Amino acid sequence: MSWFNYYGLGFMVVIMIPNIVYALKCKSNAANTYKNKVAEIVEQISRFACLTLMIFNVPYTWKGFYFSYAEVIYIIVNSILVIAYCLAWAILWKKSGIVKVLLLSIIPSTVFLFSGIMIASIPLIVFAVTFSVTHIFISLKSAQSI
Repeated sequence: MSWFNYYGLGFMVVIMIPNIVYALKCKSNAANTYKNKVAEIVEQISRFACLTLMIFNVPYTWKGFYFSYAEVIYIIVNSILVIAYCLAWAILWKKSGIVKVLLLSIIPSTVFLFSGIMIASIPLIVFAVTFSVTHIFISLKSAQSI
């Protein structure tokens, strides 16, 4: 793997499918009822940074797979997480509540963080932690206000 991560691109394409379907089907339904501009901005910046860093490896900021079979583990674990995300989204499509919010927040956060650790990408790890905290916080606050 060099500066372009084909696996990361694949994972991001699959994980974005439910988000695109949701955006198309629920145009008027605001998923985020909690309003905190700072948290929202930090979440969006870190989200797009994670998406970008899953696909593009910035030179001198990542090491690559640093132990035997790391690439295989990366592919297997991320595949399981992405499938779990899609299944959770499909099963919980019409439901609301803390379980849905937590699953659909924690799973992508885990994909980003696990990927950053597996390829030893410092920026991806930093943005993944930032995204995780803000995304889960906003999602929980939004679920509590419904």
